[in-house]
Amino acid sequence: MKTGLVFHELYLWHHTGNHADYVPYGFPVEPLHHSESPDSKRRIKNLMEVSGLYDRLTKIKPRKATKEEILLFHTENHYDHMKSLNDSISVNAGISAPTGIGSFDIALLSTGGVIEALDHIIEGKVDNAYALVRPPGHHAMPNKAMGFCLFGNAAIAGKHALKNKGLNKIAFVDWDVHHGNGTQAAFYNDPNALTISIHQDRNFPSNSGLVSENGEGLGSGYNINIPLPPGSGVGAYEAAFDRVVIPALEQYKPELIIVPSGFDGGAGDPIGRQMLTSEGFKLLTEKIMKSAQELCNGRILMTHEGGYSAATVPFFAHAVIETLAEENMGIKDPFQAIIGNLGQQELQPHQDNLIKEVELLLKNIK
Repeated sequence: MKTGLVFHELYLWHHTGNHADYVPYGFPVEPLHHSESPDSKRRIKNLMEVSGLYDRLTKIKPRKATKEEILLFHTENHYDHMKSLNDSISVNAGISAPTGIGSFDIALLSTGGVIEALDHIIEGKVDNAYALVRPPGHHAMPNKAMGFCLFGNAAIAGKHALKNKGLNKIAFVDWDVHHGNGTQAAFYNDPNALTISIHQDRNFPSNSGLVSENGEGLGSGYNINIPLPPGSGVGAYEAAFDRVVIPALEQYKPELIIVPSGFDGGAGDPIGRQMLTSEGFKLLTEKIMKSAQELCNGRILMTHEGGYSAATVPFFAHAVIETLAEENMGIKDPFQAIIGNLGQQELQPHQDNLIKEVELLLKNIK
């Protein structure tokens, strides 16, 4: 298996300033580091280097996305607004979307890196790819930055695939703990994309990601939200994949699967309350890979989103990327034994009821 990796040192230079996790500081809130810091991303790369996995991946050099590519999803006003902030220090570009000097340029490099990874997959240069990019993208809306996201990396890559690479049907499986509202908005009226988001119920944004949001117009039936209750573990995620995600993909038959890959669904995340483990993420990756092999020649593009526990996230990501590459580097996650044995890791009745409700949406996929 030939797996591509996108990474650039500048991704770590996007500066989100001081906050208290994600709340602006100021009396009575003492300053602290922002949750969306470079730490977990840097440590993912570091762990891959020390394990030897990094050397077994095909490096994909990122480039800046063009204005025309950004406008596949965003408005010109949004592009111009972000550009105007490029020389500013510690500016909030939208709802919980801090930027610093050079953030516009780095965001273009982030989006362009995802597009390059997609092109490599479609052109057969790699079988699948992981874009370890920053800033993330799945919350960005057409006309505004939001939730740490400046441009919609995955959404723009999907639009590019449909417009410029000859694809007719693509699917998104977003496993970030937060709702992929930006990606949903990009394709809500479009039957050429199946958008699935499995997330913690009303974590962020608090008013979106509901089961009732099932697409509109020609896109009716092609948006599926699985808002799992807080405290969901590997059992709930596996059931959701087996009973909703994989059957939806099988019915839709996409030519490419894009996974906005957030690791904030892992246990111990400071702004998520789910209980996934490295073994759990590996299991979900295996399910996606099996489905992709049967449906679209194994073509999977993963784009990095959230995940804010700098200690645990590198092990979650390593498990996913190692699985994509069909490698085993012998790295044992020291957190697995602890968080894998947390109470209620198994599917719980209230989680099962939610999944049953979402299962009814499968009939809406034409």
